[in-house]
Amino acid sequence: MKKMKLVLIGNGMAGVRTLEELLKIAPDLYDITVFGAEPHPNYNRILLSPVLAGEQNLEQIILNDLDWYESNQIRLHLNKTVVKIDRKAREVIAEDGTVEPYDRLLLATGSLPFILPVPGKDLPGVIAYRDIKDTNEMIAAAKDYQHAVVIGGGLLGLEAANGLRTRGMKVTVIHLADWLMERQLDSVAANLLQTSLESRGIDFRLKAHTEALLPNKEGTRVAAVRLKDGTEISADLVVMAAGIKPNTALAESARIHCSRGVIVNDTMQTFDPLVYAVGECANHRGAVYGLVAPLFEQAKVCANHLAEYGIARYLGSFTSTKLKVTGIDLFSAGNFMGGEGCDEITLADPGSNVYKKLVLKDDKLIGACVYGDTADSTWYFKLLREEKNIASIRDSLIFGETNIGDVGHEGHNKAAAMADGDEVCGCNGVSKGRIVKAIKEEGLFTLDDVRKCTKASASCGSCTGLVEQILMNCLGTNYSETPAKKAMCACTDSSHEDVRVAIREHKYLTQQQIRENLGWRTPSGCASCRPALNYYLISTWPHEAIDDPQSRFINERAHANIQKDGTYSVVPRMWGGLTNSSELRRIADVADKYNVPTVKVTGGQRIDLLGIKKEDLPAVWKDLGMPSGHAYGKSIRTVKTCVGSEHCRFGTQLSMNMGVALERMLFGMYSPHKVKLAVSGCPRNCAEAGIKDVGVIGVDSGWEIYVAGNGGIKTEVAEFLCKVKTDEEVREYSGAFIQLYREEGWYLERTVHYVQRVGLDYVKKRILEDAQGRSDLYDRLLFALKDAPDPWKDFEKAGVDTRQFQPITVQTT
Repeated sequence: MKKMKLVLIGNGMAGVRTLEELLKIAPDLYDITVFGAEPHPNYNRILLSPVLAGEQNLEQIILNDLDWYESNQIRLHLNKTVVKIDRKAREVIAEDGTVEPYDRLLLATGSLPFILPVPGKDLPGVIAYRDIKDTNEMIAAAKDYQHAVVIGGGLLGLEAANGLRTRGMKVTVIHLADWLMERQLDSVAANLLQTSLESRGIDFRLKAHTEALLPNKEGTRVAAVRLKDGTEISADLVVMAAGIKPNTALAESARIHCSRGVIVNDTMQTFDPLVYAVGECANHRGAVYGLVAPLFEQAKVCANHLAEYGIARYLGSFTSTKLKVTGIDLFSAGNFMGGEGCDEITLADPGSNVYKKLVLKDDKLIGACVYGDTADSTWYFKLLREEKNIASIRDSLIFGETNIGDVGHEGHNKAAAMADGDEVCGCNGVSKGRIVKAIKEEGLFTLDDVRKCTKASASCGSCTGLVEQILMNCLGTNYSETPAKKAMCACTDSSHEDVRVAIREHKYLTQQQIRENLGWRTPSGCASCRPALNYYLISTWPHEAIDDPQSRFINERAHANIQKDGTYSVVPRMWGGLTNSSELRRIADVADKYNVPTVKVTGGQRIDLLGIKKEDLPAVWKDLGMPSGHAYGKSIRTVKTCVGSEHCRFGTQLSMNMGVALERMLFGMYSPHKVKLAVSGCPRNCAEAGIKDVGVIGVDSGWEIYVAGNGGIKTEVAEFLCKVKTDEEVREYSGAFIQLYREEGWYLERTVHYVQRVGLDYVKKRILEDAQGRSDLYDRLLFALKDAPDPWKDFEKAGVDTRQFQPITVQTT
């Protein structure tokens, strides 16, 4: 049956969550096309504040990477803004002329920041705070400027102010109301919040009206903010965080009914039944939601109707508020201001910076405002939403759930006191029972497993502690048990170890043999297991097993590193970090010939050419005439070196020679994850060998070898393995360790996690105490890498499908 065409305009959280829900229940109903105005795949906008504060980076908040779109056969148009919807022809048109027909259209255009209509609002240095671009602009400004003003003391404004202060700027918040977050907090809680933020160095001007933004003398950038009382505040950066409004311009231009948002019914359909809308652009029953939980509820209902089930209805959402500022806990929900016929219960402990206010009416909790101790916020929110009668527990209500009835024996383990139907993750609507079921039925052992399987803790992260408690309660001591004990993915009950053993014992040479004999539930596998199976095959039976390039990630298929804008970067190999004038000329010529916008020296002592078009890659490699740097795959990356005794007056060993020898020995090596080496010619360790997968340090009497270091997000110092005398011993011992990791590591497991799993003593036993075993490991490594092809030179032998580099042409009639 011919698939219908679904077009999604907007690549944000609400729209893509709708696709996720749709793919679960009707994976084969639509050909899906997505237009995103930004150059990034779908990311978690809730976590922009931690990115601004330096607690996370963009890669960490990506929700669906480019491989996800590809594996689900979703056509993705990044950095393209749709400018017209032709409802009569049923097609959308982007600003670059791209035309996509649709049978169903989903609008998820989000919201636009409200920019104060004051003089100077268009000056450079005046920005909103809605996306990664804004975040990056603020991070860049913090490096060059000192003074920032944030206009707006709501959630977003305070998160921006905290992030900029963390980055070292002097920050002033201008707020029109009498107190901060006046829609989410009462004056008492707001004063506590203000005091806490002032202690961090943030200044506040409340009841302040912005009159104008003033330029510098040259008129090239904002320099100050003038208030209506005449006060001027220095400002090299002004962040507008005074509110948002639904982005309805596109819908209005298509004559779709809008009024403070795109009007939708309970099935998320607009005035045109073929057009749906979700997220911050949608107006449902007079309400527009800006929090993630209701947007995800809308997504689930919308997916149900796109799948043609026609069952679900969206009836609105009950929302709560939390602030994403590290070290500050606050929660509010419902009618926390009270009113006629309401009773208020308050608890204030200024010494502990704790404040609780509960509003009751007719023996029901109708509002809560909590600052400082939010451990019971989930329970309060449940009482609010379910309209529970609290008459019997009124006297103890303010002290929290663990002080009610006989629940106290559970101590501070909130998860144990929760019923299965109680909600744990408000953002994604995940109950305790669903998490427990997933842990038991899917074999989950880690927080990351739960996030991937249930989405709990995957959005704002405020429920992470509860999820961890549920894991501990379900697994006991097994909570810290290795991921090796669980199934590889949802396609199978087999673990990584089961698969590796079966491949060795039965000499399976194809993925099909594995899936047929180990009872795969999904005949063709999935995006998680296919790359792992492919690696296990080629690493166990080199030169015999069939390598399937289509089971590799995009970087390994294209043999270049895809960037956020869809272009690629190329890193030619420079053995041990050494190069010459001829190679440098070729690199410069390639940069000029192909208009490479960025040329950068990497941390691994290589030159990275960034911004190359995919169709230009084969010609770029030919013109470079240098080996592949494999800087894109689960493979050998670089061997970093210092100049050693060749040049340095402190050097004790020939580190450059050793680095080149190791890198040439390992060329073409694929592994469970990326592998980096470094060789330092003396204990001063200028090559940073102490944080590499294998680090080699020269000493007077030979070489020291260290293993399982990692310089990533969480730095892990490498552990001492042994000391050897000769260069050949360095190659043998290092090679044996790497081969042991190649044969026993789980796919996507770094060396540090492999060694933590099996123990350093085990590694030493295999490498140091068993001489024959070490020799055998080394020999197997050399055999596997014998005649390894350079994918940039020998396309056929390396399995490179050159058709992928041919640009797709679209003909219109």
